[in-house]
Amino acid sequence: FFSPLHLFLLSVVHPAPEPYHPPVVYHPAPEASSPVNTIRVFYGVMFDAGSTGTRIHIYKFIQKDPVELPVLDNELYHAVKPGLSAYKDNPEEGGNSVRQLLKIAKKTVPEDSWRRTPVILKATAGLRLLPEDKANALLKEVREVFDESPFFVPNNSVTIMNGKNEGVLAWVTVNFLTGHLYSNTKRTVGILDLGGGSTQITFLPKSKSAPSNYIARFNLFNNTYQLYTHSYLGNGLNFNYLSKFREEVTFGGTTYKVSGIPDGYAGYKLCYYEVMKVIKGIVHQPYEVKGSSVFYAFSYYFDRAVESGLIDGSRGGAIEVRDFKKRAKEVCNKMTKYRAISPFLCMDMTYITCLLKEGFGFKDSTVLQLAKKVNNVETSWALGATFDYFRNLNIH
Repeated sequence: FFSPLHLFLLSVVHPAPEPYHPPVVYHPAPEASSPVNTIRVFYGVMFDAGSTGTRIHIYKFIQKDPVELPVLDNELYHAVKPGLSAYKDNPEEGGNSVRQLLKIAKKTVPEDSWRRTPVILKATAGLRLLPEDKANALLKEVREVFDESPFFVPNNSVTIMNGKNEGVLAWVTVNFLTGHLYSNTKRTVGILDLGGGSTQITFLPKSKSAPSNYIARFNLFNNTYQLYTHSYLGNGLNFNYLSKFREEVTFGGTTYKVSGIPDGYAGYKLCYYEVMKVIKGIVHQPYEVKGSSVFYAFSYYFDRAVESGLIDGSRGGAIEVRDFKKRAKEVCNKMTKYRAISPFLCMDMTYITCLLKEGFGFKDSTVLQLAKKVNNVETSWALGATFDYFRNLNIH
């Protein structure tokens, strides 16, 4: 077990209820006949329906004693591509992709726990960007897949999550896994999440200078947190290129053809100038990012750092913003070397550099901790969303 994870949920001390009367918010109910020394195991299944893929997170929790807190024992993670939005004209196939992932849940969760294990799917930018009727058809199909499964299906189990919650719940995940939610110093880390369709920034601000629509409040572990958080829809790594840069890309089930300089040479400076046009003035620059705060960066930040050789994919690592800039210049000016890795690596690295510097306003010396996992658990909003389901964080 991970030592910081013993402080899981202050009020969740019993297994999940039988789903005879599904509640809106899932609260495990006590069993009067439970002996004090019974070890209890319960599970939660969270689907992340992203713009480029659908991922399943299966969490196993252990409770050794009803008077103690549960422990997050482990997570099983699996992903399939493409994302649900790619099936916008064939929702049945979208439902089938979720059905395949549910088979993994059935193999992972013991059969006697199926009826009390909640299954939840939250969709992000890929479905936010679809026409409402297309998105609803996909959600309806997923609900039907859930209903035919042997798992507990809560009310509102299949939804499109708003960008603000996406940032807050990712912040909860990372600060929980790193132990920062329990330190007496109240120090926390910020998070940067770069997906295919949107990008999020979330941190605990020291001042109250941010616009009100950039602030979210929630309750956790007897504390009320007030976070700076914002999601920029359309500023994800893939979506940003669709009208501007890539030669041919399939995103959200649509193939885009984009022209450029055939076998031309542009280099870092010209790329940076083009990216500036879709970043500058659009992204709010919070005062705190110019300080010494530590930020965890994941998703495409991590993936592109690995592909460009900035970090080791098995370990992650700490780099400065200037390291992204330096490597972006190298990739763009040595495309014959990097083209085999990815023909878009120059543009991706330039976009990340520009987003960090010109968009959010980070200094060259700001430290970014790049991580795909912390304590063997995925750095995503999924664990935070599982907490929200068990505890209702009342994000507002």
